[in-house]
Amino acid sequence: MVSVEKAATEDMTPSGGLRRDVGLIGLMWASVGSIIGSGWLYGAHDAVMQAGPSAIISWVIGAVAIVLLALVHAELGGMFPVAGGTARYPHYAFGGLAGMSFGWFSWLQAATVAPIEVEAMIGYAGHWKWATHFLHADKTLTPSGLLVAIVLMALFVGVNFFGVRVLAHTNSAATWWKIAVPLAAIFIMAVSNFHPANFHSEGFAPMGAKGVLAAISTSGIIFALLGFEQAIQLAGESRNPKRDLPRATLGSVAIGAVIYVLLQVVFIAALPHSSFAHGWAHLVYQGDTGPWAGLATVVGLGWLAVVLYLDAIISPGGTGLIYTTATSRVSYGLAKNGYAPKIFAKTDARGVPWFGLVMSFVTGVICFLPFPSWHQLVGFITSASVLMYAGAPLAYGVFADKLPRHERPYRLPGGKLLSPVAFVVANLIIYWSGWGTLWRLGLAIVLGYLLLGGYALYAHNKNLPDAPRLDFRAAQWLPVYLLGMGLISWQGSFGGQGHIALWWDIVVIAVFSVVIYYWAKATSSTTEDIERSIDEVVVTDAPAH
Repeated sequence: MVSVEKAATEDMTPSGGLRRDVGLIGLMWASVGSIIGSGWLYGAHDAVMQAGPSAIISWVIGAVAIVLLALVHAELGGMFPVAGGTARYPHYAFGGLAGMSFGWFSWLQAATVAPIEVEAMIGYAGHWKWATHFLHADKTLTPSGLLVAIVLMALFVGVNFFGVRVLAHTNSAATWWKIAVPLAAIFIMAVSNFHPANFHSEGFAPMGAKGVLAAISTSGIIFALLGFEQAIQLAGESRNPKRDLPRATLGSVAIGAVIYVLLQVVFIAALPHSSFAHGWAHLVYQGDTGPWAGLATVVGLGWLAVVLYLDAIISPGGTGLIYTTATSRVSYGLAKNGYAPKIFAKTDARGVPWFGLVMSFVTGVICFLPFPSWHQLVGFITSASVLMYAGAPLAYGVFADKLPRHERPYRLPGGKLLSPVAFVVANLIIYWSGWGTLWRLGLAIVLGYLLLGGYALYAHNKNLPDAPRLDFRAAQWLPVYLLGMGLISWQGSFGGQGHIALWWDIVVIAVFSVVIYYWAKATSSTTEDIERSIDEVVVTDAPAH
């Protein structure tokens, strides 16, 4: 294993290209640093309000869902170790139209995470008197809070401009802290304040199965577990991607899932009964706007509260930092595939896609306006993220059939069965986000088609050499998939019309997903087109000046 601390004099691309400087620890810590962010600061609190103690089940279901998706990504990441990988797999399998679509989903997800981490930092900072004027009473940003948010976004971008090696050093140091603090909170709370009666005194599942399922998408559970793909996004800068990407992907999910489940158990057990005596949906205690730090104060662990308030700056900060990196790498991949102007693929002397970083800053600032609080943005990011992930199982099925002899450093056992299951699970998570979230996501998707589709048409009209091939035949299933998910959500029982009852809606989603999965496989690009797309990426990933 080669660590990021060693100088990368060999295996380095020529000046102006992405530099292969990151080893296994750097890749894994990029993903773990993304998983352990603001989600741990709010997730346990919000989940228990929606599901009661049965929120533990919600976390387990969420972890299993993410593991399924991560397993698929682990094989694909080893097969195709390219920068911005999640934006490219559908491009290989289904051509330009599907690639453009999932590329937009990938960029949308990455670009909106850094702003939400900034909002978490500012939200917890409200504990200090000097920061109370950064937030309104409803926890949205004031004008001065908005100014601080913009400065923090600029700081994320500034660190990224020093290059991936500096980022790896910075993120690794922050990640050690980000793992240590939740583990310390788990141990200290469990030893000093563990009340087993809390798990049944007001009912284990007071909101029933619907509460358990809704909490997975809307309370921050899936949002908290997101981030394993960061190692894959940095594949173009990995020292040994075929060996390290699967290990980093699966290892990061395992670490994150264990930590989050334990956090939920300890959070429930540590609460004083008076805080939920009127029902879990009405959970309240002093300082609960910063849930973990407030709880530490209530149970007499003031010194731990100080550490947690400090962590509320470091953990979201580290996650925002790495997602700023991811945003520029996804836009780099989009430009390499011809979906975005080539300026997004230009790198500076340190191998940094500088224009993508600038645009990630601009996008982050824009996000503060329609989504000025942490809770308002969580459901949107969860849905956009899982929609991005859904492209990987579809691509996996195509590659299993049409590229059976392609080198696979990691081969998923039972992959042909697990990949459609992963696709079904992804669509269930999207559905559980609720209609109120999905119609807003639909508007963002339309915006993406206007921007990227407009550039694609421009490139074709100008006969640009990198104009993407928009293969409508291979993507004929895509509009049916997107519109169908929206229609089921609208008619469903999670914020919709309620015409599709609970449990039956799961059956409908499962059947619909299987139909889309095999339809996509049947109409996918030919083996020759897939291999040509892969070869084109190898060529276009040469240095850009």
